[in-house]
Amino acid sequence: MTQCAFCGSTIEVGTGVLYVKNDGKQFHFCKSKCKKNQLQLKRKAIHTKWTTKHRK
Repeated sequence: MTQCAFCGSTIEVGTGVLYVKNDGKQFHFCKSKCKKNQLQLKRKAIHTKWTTKHRK
């Protein structure tokens, strides 16, 4: 099981999205909401209240 790159929740096998940047970095996202917040809106997970990284 992998963890979401944005919110930190666990991703079930066979679900989620794998995003690979041109430099070879891989990001696993549990849903499109996490992908959009990190890549398009450039938000930080620590400042987003609904993520598990914010609660830590």
